[in-house]
Amino acid sequence: MVALALAAHSLGAPPSNYVSPSDVVAAKDGKTIYIAESDGGRVSYMDTSTGRMTASVGIEGSPSGLALSADGGRLYATAAEPEGKVYVIDTASGKVQSSIPVGHTPMSPVLSKDGGTLYVCNRFDNDISVVDLESKRETARIPATREPVALVLSLDGKHLYVANHLPQGAANVDSMTSVIEVIDTDRQKVVKSIPLPNGAIDLRDIGITPDGQYVLVPSIFARFLVPTTQIERGWMNTHALNLIDTRTQTLYTTVLLDDPNRGAANPWGVGCTEDGRYICVAHSATHEVSMIDREALLNKLRESEREGIDPANQLGFLAGLRRRIGLKGNHPRNIAVAGKKVYVAEHLSDSIGVIEIQDNGEFAVEQAPIGETAKPDLVRMGEIYFNDAALCFQHWQSCTTCHPDARMDAINWDLLNDGIGNPKNTKSMLFSHVTPPAMITGIRASAEVAVRAGIKYIQFAVPEEKKAQAIDAYLKSLRPVPSPYLENGKLSVGATRGKKIFEGKAACAKCHSGEYYTDLRTHDVGVGDGMEQGREFDTPTLIEVWRTAPYLYDGRAATLKDVFTEYNQNDRHGKTSALSERELNDLLDYVNSL
Repeated sequence: MVALALAAHSLGAPPSNYVSPSDVVAAKDGKTIYIAESDGGRVSYMDTSTGRMTASVGIEGSPSGLALSADGGRLYATAAEPEGKVYVIDTASGKVQSSIPVGHTPMSPVLSKDGGTLYVCNRFDNDISVVDLESKRETARIPATREPVALVLSLDGKHLYVANHLPQGAANVDSMTSVIEVIDTDRQKVVKSIPLPNGAIDLRDIGITPDGQYVLVPSIFARFLVPTTQIERGWMNTHALNLIDTRTQTLYTTVLLDDPNRGAANPWGVGCTEDGRYICVAHSATHEVSMIDREALLNKLRESEREGIDPANQLGFLAGLRRRIGLKGNHPRNIAVAGKKVYVAEHLSDSIGVIEIQDNGEFAVEQAPIGETAKPDLVRMGEIYFNDAALCFQHWQSCTTCHPDARMDAINWDLLNDGIGNPKNTKSMLFSHVTPPAMITGIRASAEVAVRAGIKYIQFAVPEEKKAQAIDAYLKSLRPVPSPYLENGKLSVGATRGKKIFEGKAACAKCHSGEYYTDLRTHDVGVGDGMEQGREFDTPTLIEVWRTAPYLYDGRAATLKDVFTEYNQNDRHGKTSALSERELNDLLDYVNSL
């Protein structure tokens, strides 16, 4: 391998204190691991025999995903930017050969069976790019449901399985789940949508067993239909591995990853050892990897099926079938397997976790640092705590369980801060500290109060002030993602017209005013129902509102258009009833562009 100089930082960006590995891929011979450093702005090479970084390639933007050609000569790296690109890297020279424009926040590149086509998730465009690698251009876009974040190809190359991060639709219902979509690669269209069990959300990765029989999908398993009166035994959240049978393209079963008195919070990456012996699942909030005996699991599933036992409700189902391997690093994400070693991107400790499967059935754990990075500052510590289930009683959940990426999970929760029997939709944490009060009803005077109350009443733990202050600092550091509705970073012609309607005819700016589009007050806009009849609700910021469906306090409005039309009786929530269809669409374009 050519030894290259380590890049100091991402090209075109200021130096970063951290590198934050997000994805890893292994060379076929197992001698090299390639690492996508989302904050470092580079792709690094690790020599697996020494655990040392030997080279790196700087790219513009935030590396988010990697795919390696069959011959190992080319590495495809996605850069998660609003105007995303795929970078084609010659692995021998360490030079970027070309870049290919794709969509908004691309990730999870996957090569076709013949290596001539690259598929890429465009997370915030809600579609999949089809890239012809010979012509180096995008040839098609395939619509997905909501925030596609991961892809896996069937062994015959005929079907592509898509993991959608969040559920779609109104939240004031009894069933909310993310879906797996099946794309016919010849027809380049979705041919099937496979719903996961009720409450299966926050998908991050997808894998397939070496024999191609099962697609593997880790997920949170939100028990959102009950009041949050306790947390023991997974009362609020459990964590699951979903198995999809590729022969029937249906959900085969769901297995809980938790133990009866210990959560396995926030599963992320998934993979299999090359011999098929182990299914590997990374738990990002408990900093460990589950090593599951695949054959023993399938045998127990067949036995449970005969006995009519549903493993989706059996804590401890994996007892005797799995080992929970604690890592030395923090916040493991994606997984790569090479020979008898499992490599894990430890996102918040700037390291690679290495699990070696020993001949005696034991597991040895090592940690390989990625270069030299700074000691975590207050913001970084806050991000660590926000993503750490150690703050929670029995490790059942972290802050990010309900606020993935510090945003929202799209479902309703019956929290105890305003009574029982009145579920509310989860809010994004973006700008929460500068737009008081907090919570949908404004029941917390500030986000600072809400952070500490959340640790106490949702995580059922005593809040430590030092950690709460760090979480405050992290949340204050959040910045919005540019909207996919913008055109070249600016308002479209329709959105420009919509801005005038927003400020004038529709009178939205009366309450949604100022830098953050909120007057920091509560109002009764006529949407309260049942126990909330006549209730005043907090005026939320509209920044990044395009990302936070569903809408209203109970998530009954699946889209912003529903807010303006179906749920705006007597124009109490903006004067929208007299708008023409074009005016309404222009208004929607503007609000979605914020």
